[in-house]
Amino acid sequence: MEIVVLLIVIVILFFIGKNYKTEEFKNINLKAKDRFEGDLLHHEAGLLVALMAKVSKADGKVCELEAEVLKHTFNDISSHFENAEEIREKLKVLYENEKHSFDNLIDICNKLYNLTKNEYHKRIKIMEYLLNLAFIDKDFSSAEKMITEDISNALKIKIEDFNNLIKTFESFYAQQASNKVITLEKAYEILESKPSDDTATLKKNYRSLVKKHHPDIISGQGAAQNIIDEATKKLQEINEAYEIIKKDKGEK
Repeated sequence: MEIVVLLIVIVILFFIGKNYKTEEFKNINLKAKDRFEGDLLHHEAGLLVALMAKVSKADGKVCELEAEVLKHTFNDISSHFENAEEIREKLKVLYENEKHSFDNLIDICNKLYNLTKNEYHKRIKIMEYLLNLAFIDKDFSSAEKMITEDISNALKIKIEDFNNLIKTFESFYAQQASNKVITLEKAYEILESKPSDDTATLKKNYRSLVKKHHPDIISGQGAAQNIIDEATKKLQEINEAYEIIKKDKGEK
């Protein structure tokens, strides 16, 4: 069976991750509703998820924002298969298996490189996607830097291109940090919550608001670009508010 190029790396991280926008893979030929029965570690989609697993777990923890990114990634990728539910479950299992081991990192990278050896721009975008995942909690740890460097080298990304991506993310998040900080009172208001709410309630409210204001969903409903842009800003505000409340409660 032909391996379908299926990097559905739309702007999920942009939506979930503090407004940093990764480009769509407009040059990729998507075969919507294709069926895949084989080992996903021989498919670009599965290899991407395997690398995401290792990057997200590199610092020993998976934060709430990373978990949301992963969930939407599984949903978006699987939606392009006829056997969507089966693929979604396989991606979840693959993620769980791959996050516990780093021994096969280079092997995973080599497989992905062999599928994309003539598509350098695509590999750059894969790297951008993985770095966005690493930066999403605003803490680009030494472990995350080490693993993304290893992936970049294995995918034969030019060192100057990798460094430029790092600088772009550092600059973006530095600008985020310098922006006006939402007060704790305002954060509860944005999250439609109360200080007395427990963690489960806060998480439920957060996820409900993310779903309500998710630009990908709104875009799929045929909304105008200005409506999508407003939804994106609102989601950024929701993410900021949730992080402020979690920090105040001493949660990670």
